[in-house]
Amino acid sequence: MVKTMSKEEPSKVTRRATRLSSSVTVSKDEVENLKPNESQRPTLDDLTFGEESISLDSVLSSFPGRHSQILGLVRLLGPLDSPTLPIIIYGSASTGKTSVVLQVFRHLNRPFVYSSCLTCYNPRILFESVLNQLLLHRKNASNEYSSAKRCDKPSDFVNLLREALCNVVDKLSCTTEKSRKGESDGKPKGKMVYLILDNVDLIRGWDKSSMILQFLFNLYHILQMPQLGIILISGVPPDVYYSNMGYTEPIPVYFPEYSEDDLRKIFLRNQANRKLYSAFLDVVLRSFCRVTRRVDELSAAFSLLFRKYCEPLTDLGIGPNEEMKRRLYSHLQPHIPPCLNEIFMVSSQPPNADTNGERKRRASCNTSESREDLEKLDFHMSTSAKYLLIAAFLASRNPATLDASMFDSTGGLDNRKRKRKASEKSMEKKEIAEQETLMKGPGSFPLERLLAIFQCIASVEESSFGEETSGSGDDVEDGNILMSDILLQVSSLCDANFITKSGSCPLEGSTRYRSTVSEELALKVARSLGFPLSKYLYRR
Repeated sequence: MVKTMSKEEPSKVTRRATRLSSSVTVSKDEVENLKPNESQRPTLDDLTFGEESISLDSVLSSFPGRHSQILGLVRLLGPLDSPTLPIIIYGSASTGKTSVVLQVFRHLNRPFVYSSCLTCYNPRILFESVLNQLLLHRKNASNEYSSAKRCDKPSDFVNLLREALCNVVDKLSCTTEKSRKGESDGKPKGKMVYLILDNVDLIRGWDKSSMILQFLFNLYHILQMPQLGIILISGVPPDVYYSNMGYTEPIPVYFPEYSEDDLRKIFLRNQANRKLYSAFLDVVLRSFCRVTRRVDELSAAFSLLFRKYCEPLTDLGIGPNEEMKRRLYSHLQPHIPPCLNEIFMVSSQPPNADTNGERKRRASCNTSESREDLEKLDFHMSTSAKYLLIAAFLASRNPATLDASMFDSTGGLDNRKRKRKASEKSMEKKEIAEQETLMKGPGSFPLERLLAIFQCIASVEESSFGEETSGSGDDVEDGNILMSDILLQVSSLCDANFITKSGSCPLEGSTRYRSTVSEELALKVARSLGFPLSKYLYRR
């Protein structure tokens, strides 16, 4: 979401201000004034938003659908200088977690340190980033872009952090006393410092990740400093981190995905012609919400589609009537399916890597089946949903005991190795077994098995083609798909009755699913992907 802000004088622009107002255009003279020099050393104001404090109503109006989360966070932070237990804010990507936290602190005007594990990609960089902010140290050419303290170990970080916090708290206490006596302008900032760590779920990919996570979750109790508040922002639920670590669980604040009404309010904000854009959202929003509810993905798709939507118009300031809406929809409709396909792509290779194996695969697909057969689906479905549909079909048709052999490194069972002459008695048993299976219908499966098969066919399918065509044994890089996106696709397939819930297993205690797709439709979906479904389908 875009946040509009007033432009201040160059000398008053702090590090916190530039983080939120990076889109503000400045002149060359202002850029020169913003360059760090000896006269612009960091001060305590760099730990806050300075004089840019906003009202609570402004924060609430800036984030549709986040009313309860904002008020809950303000309540947990409490009045000025009130100690608070660690807080973990979690939810899917692009649900406003970081933006809400930063805007709440802008409203409260309290000192905080912000570090993201996305840019601080190892413990040393993370520790030094926190210490540099607390020690009011800014990397520049004069200090050869070095940190204030070198810190590699958690034990060193605890000692340096305690020392830096004590120093900052003493300075804040002096500032608060001067403010109460009228010797300092601005409202009191309090004596507490808050440590905000963003993207903590990325720590799971670090070396010694369990030790670092245990250390961060237990940092509040290690320091024993009530002047420190810790806020963790995560893209996964807190249950993922919990183990036998022996620490107090942080207070959870959940950010759910935006509803369709919330997304409409978000995209209508700051629109020059709200009537025209509202008519555009009537056309595209519902269909795209079935695929994704991430604001960043929808914003990128809608910006392109809205330009196409407005191409027949000569005046973008008019309010469209019903006839014009139909004409604009007819012009836009051919561009919607390709844009939907771009939302989720299960790609095993980088988009620019057009290898020999990929070219041979395309050639083999074109020679074995016509282009018309590949595009013969009567409905639109994203690529990841197609793979999930195939995975559900395989899970319902194949015995669970054969998953290990079906999805091994050879890429499925080799039916050619099982050629042997069958007797009449065995043929009769086979026919009876097939009839019994047909009468029973598709089997049920747990969600874990569906996701496991999906991961196998989405990542191994590309490499299996590469081995057959080019003979190379290079590993193929898996595509990055968020688990929340996959679970949303499963829910969409259930809503469309491609997959049904068949109740819970009393022993496992989890919901089981069943595929309702016929083999003919599954083969058609597989052909649209160029996926060899028959190679993974068990035939009795």
